[in-house]
Amino acid sequence: MSTRTSLIGIGRDHPRYKWVALSNTTLGSLLATINLSIVLISLPAIFRGIKVNPLAPGEIDYLLWVLLSYMVVTAVLVVTAGRISDMLGRVRMYNLGFAVFTVGSILLFLTPGSGNQAALELIVFRVVQAVGGAFLFANAPAILTDAFPVHQRGLALGLNMIAGTAGQLLGLVLGGILAAIDWHLVFLVSVPVGVLGTVWAFIALHETTVTRRGQRIDFVGNLLFAGGLVVFLIGMTYGLLPYGASSMGWFNPWVDAGLVGGPVLLAVFVVYEQRVKDPMLDMSLFRIRAFAAGNAATLFGAIARGGLQFMLIIWLQGIWLPIHGYSYQDTPLWSGIYMIPLLAGFILLGPLFGLLSDRFGQRPFAAGAMVITAVGFVLLALLPANFSYPEFAAVLVVMGLGMGGFLSPNTAWIMNSVPAAARGVASGTRATFQNSGMLLSMGIFFTMVVLGLAGDLPAALGHGLTAAGLPAAQAAQIAHVPPTSALFAAFLGYNPIQTLVPAAALHSLPAAAQATLLGHGFFPSLVSPAFIAGLRIAFAIGAVLSLLAAAASLVPAESRAARRAATATSLAAREAAEG
Repeated sequence: MSTRTSLIGIGRDHPRYKWVALSNTTLGSLLATINLSIVLISLPAIFRGIKVNPLAPGEIDYLLWVLLSYMVVTAVLVVTAGRISDMLGRVRMYNLGFAVFTVGSILLFLTPGSGNQAALELIVFRVVQAVGGAFLFANAPAILTDAFPVHQRGLALGLNMIAGTAGQLLGLVLGGILAAIDWHLVFLVSVPVGVLGTVWAFIALHETTVTRRGQRIDFVGNLLFAGGLVVFLIGMTYGLLPYGASSMGWFNPWVDAGLVGGPVLLAVFVVYEQRVKDPMLDMSLFRIRAFAAGNAATLFGAIARGGLQFMLIIWLQGIWLPIHGYSYQDTPLWSGIYMIPLLAGFILLGPLFGLLSDRFGQRPFAAGAMVITAVGFVLLALLPANFSYPEFAAVLVVMGLGMGGFLSPNTAWIMNSVPAAARGVASGTRATFQNSGMLLSMGIFFTMVVLGLAGDLPAALGHGLTAAGLPAAQAAQIAHVPPTSALFAAFLGYNPIQTLVPAAALHSLPAAAQATLLGHGFFPSLVSPAFIAGLRIAFAIGAVLSLLAAAASLVPAESRAARRAATATSLAAREAAEG
């Protein structure tokens, strides 16, 4: 018996080993996804702590990259991480990912200094975290697929996926609570869990990957894939920022170059991968209908829901919470708390659909879950800007049911479709489609809302400022600031009017006028009609994409001809046996 086996008393062939694998990989998924959202809700406290105003001229790049660097890097690296893990061992690379993630968390907690230097350090340390997170994302489903028999994989992957998705919502609440105490705690919370997970993974998990000797790393393929995805995602990211007189950056030539150049590099990658001996991504996997259709469903589902959380937070922080008397500084914490019903929906349906899909097949449950999600988007679109919270909470539960119910059968369908030797790269491919789709979704949702605001906000804001006593010329100048600035101000827990209107102009007004402008209801009453109009368009797009994901989930795993051939072969074999 090996030393590692004796330390826990469970070898890889022990009946309980699969539950050890599930518990550890679930901890890893939870930790990795908490860090997708914990910074989202903690940004106001983080930037106040390092003494940087992210809305000041030239500073918004720091805001974007502290927010998005983790997601961009994991999206780029998960396929590479999966391929390396197939070559060198999934458990070994999973252990390494846990250790690197923990080191990144320690560096973030210890971030020294203040100002732009501290902001740059935070971005670099988030990238370190993301490298570890990529190996966790890529290997957790593969390790579970190795450990569990086919008839239990849906349940195992369901529990793992739900823990991962729940981590995104738990991060909102944790971030709000910890940031209210000290922003360093936002990163410290990951350290003890990361240390525990690293040691536990090293002791408890056993390598089951059967590797083929003599394989080489596809450096050219890795560079083409990473370059194409990075260029495209950077273009998407900077498309959210104003450019010249435009409220967004879609006419920025550098953005357009990224949006065109990225897909061109990815097309070259696809061609190259079909000609190399040991490709980074075996393109023949996409000839497996279940693998191709499952990943298409993953992509559609991720684009549908990826920007939802971001938009709901802005809706709560910029409109609903201030209208109901919450100070802007307190809105990040309370928006996380009011999002909890979404987590409840995930927990209720995710494991159940995983269990049922093991018995009755994954496709109908994945499709049904995305239909539920589409219904949730329609219900969200019917809500007014100043909704009744019980109705909002009920719709969040519906969304959670749909989104949580989809992940397990979809993942099990993909992972069951590939050969055992390709499970790492298959898991990484699924994660790449998911993470890239989520980033694309944020761009789509944000664009719809900003376009709605760009048309109506200037006139509404100019009229409101003039009515409050500001000179017409000054009110018109303020009213034409990019709506992105107003949205980011509300998202960061600032009163947008206090951010947009110069202090000297505010102090020149009577006390009653200042109180009106800075009151909780002034900005929400101006912005809500245009905001909700744009948001409803985004929700409609989400509903359509959810239905596309449902349709992709219903694609048969094999053609009718293949099924007929298999049936004929089976009948012939039966007749031969009977004869």
